[in-house]
Amino acid sequence: MKILDHVYRRLNPEANPASQTAFERSAQQLPTVWLLGKTGAGKSSLIRALTGLDRVEVGSGFRPCTLTAEQYDYPAQTPVLAFMDTRGLAEADYDPSADIANCESASHALLVVMKAEDPEQSQVLKALKQIKRSGRIREALLVHTGIYQVENEIERQRCIAHNQQQVEAVWGTLDSVAVDFNGPDGVPANLEALKEKLGERLPIILELFRNQGHSDAEERNFSELKREVMWYAGAAGACDAIPAVGLVAVPTVQLKMLHSLANQYGLEYTRRLLSEFAAAMGTGFGVQYASRLGLRQLAKLIPVWGQTVGGASAAVASYCFTYALGRAACMYFYRLKRGEPITSQELRERFKQAFDHIVPVARDEKSR
Repeated sequence: MKILDHVYRRLNPEANPASQTAFERSAQQLPTVWLLGKTGAGKSSLIRALTGLDRVEVGSGFRPCTLTAEQYDYPAQTPVLAFMDTRGLAEADYDPSADIANCESASHALLVVMKAEDPEQSQVLKALKQIKRSGRIREALLVHTGIYQVENEIERQRCIAHNQQQVEAVWGTLDSVAVDFNGPDGVPANLEALKEKLGERLPIILELFRNQGHSDAEERNFSELKREVMWYAGAAGACDAIPAVGLVAVPTVQLKMLHSLANQYGLEYTRRLLSEFAAAMGTGFGVQYASRLGLRQLAKLIPVWGQTVGGASAAVASYCFTYALGRAACMYFYRLKRGEPITSQELRERFKQAFDHIVPVARDEKSR
């Protein structure tokens, strides 16, 4: 408790600039899905179907990142994932080489988006050849869209097979999913299958978008804040990969997260609130926190090993610890606001569950 109180006094989140550096670094390393397809293929519709945002929110959220490529960060204010769209593939005299090179270096999974009823995909196939030759993108998925716009079942399957064959003639065997974002009765068709396929390539997709049941009101409440907690976790992990930086930046980010979460539960963030939360986590939690953070920083100072394996391990550890800390804090703040009792055992169990749960996402994100 005294250790966290000391951290609070030394690293006031409202005054320390280290958190801004952490968020900027995290924004440069967002897991990124590259959408490759002609205008009208359904790329924006795909983003809307996944995120639940409307046409205006998605349309106004894209920002230029090259001459014709654009990037969409999600969520806009606390981004943990990005979608990148290479536009202009069907335009005359457009050479996508520069945009492709930029997108390759910035993306982690490629989605080739083709409208089922459109067999003319020459520009997309040309771009795919360039991407294939570079060898930099290995995680790819073909998405056949608008499948129910082809009403006849036999013709629909023929259209899907034709585009699949065109792509595989260039790329080789490629996994695919057939969807329609305005399917029968206006309900998206095969959206869950798309999420599962994407999640195999980027685990963060499932964490963000998979429909999960909530056992009680507290879990439902946390689901509204989870993306923000992941944003803070991403920032902590990003800065903890750098030798010596994490010792200041990680606690700063974590304090800023606790500050924000307390406010969202209608609680005043004070030194007393932080001390009471630390006490509720149980005897020794503050000492354990400080010792683990210090050991991670020492490990990163070991020549060569510390700057590779040590840095990567520290990034994963800080991501998971920050996420778990946020999850436990949400449970504590929820109970405190409602005047309900909570035990150290409950908090520690929730912390451990959250830590173990988020490990696959952290490992995938920090291994790239």
